[in-house]
Amino acid sequence: MKFNRLGTTGLVASMALLAACATTDEDVVEVIETEPEIVEPVMSELDRAKMELEQNVGNRVFFGYDAYNLTADAQTVLRRQASFLTMPENMDIRVRVAGNCDERGTREYNLALGERRAEAAKAYLVSLGVAPTRISTVSYGKERPLDPASNPQAWAKNRNATTTIVETDMDMM
Repeated sequence: MKFNRLGTTGLVASMALLAACATTDEDVVEVIETEPEIVEPVMSELDRAKMELEQNVGNRVFFGYDAYNLTADAQTVLRRQASFLTMPENMDIRVRVAGNCDERGTREYNLALGERRAEAAKAYLVSLGVAPTRISTVSYGKERPLDPASNPQAWAKNRNATTTIVETDMDMM
């Protein structure tokens, strides 16, 4: 009987332990369904101006072979650029004019020709009222072709001066 009582006591104790382990505190989690928030992309004023210049105004003028004189088409594009740059809301924009060449000619010759192309575009913009302090120039010569092909169509594309917005006065603060 002693054995039976010990077994019964052990059984009761085991059941109590199991019952204690089986109970858990339940955390109540409230689920709230909400509509997903639609986030509109925010375009900075600088990005807006860059897009406007490239897509609507025109940021590139082209040159003839071994030339840096501005064609009538180039002057038209540069007049649009000057109008854009002298608008009151764009007066804090600074630009870089990069002169480019096709692959023909030496590296040194093309760097010099690219510089003359960039300077010709800058001079025309200045003559139209854009402050010279807002325009920097650089020559990439034949180092950054728009079209890497080696044919007359590619060469014509690569003989250009490209105007790029580099900063605004607001970026410098």
